[in-house]
Amino acid sequence: MTPKVTHVEALPDHRLRVGFENGETRLFDVTPYLDKGVFRDLRDEAYFRRVRPVWGGVEWPHEQDLSADTLYCAGTPLTPSRPWLLT
Repeated sequence: MTPKVTHVEALPDHRLRVGFENGETRLFDVTPYLDKGVFRDLRDEAYFRRVRPVWGGVEWPHEQDLSADTLYCAGTPLTPSRPWLLT
């Protein structure tokens, strides 16, 4: 079972740092979604930063959302051996 999102931080270049209830943190690149339907609003950096954890995944004010499954499975695990991913 995929762990739920506990916290999310918007980073530059349309990336998200996502924390999960199992203690893991993953980096998720939203760029591939930016030309798809409702996700076009996320191109605006100020709007993109308004992301928040909701119902185990993440959501923006106009109800664009990404599930915990998507964020966890397609996210890159952040570890001390990959410090360049943290900025």
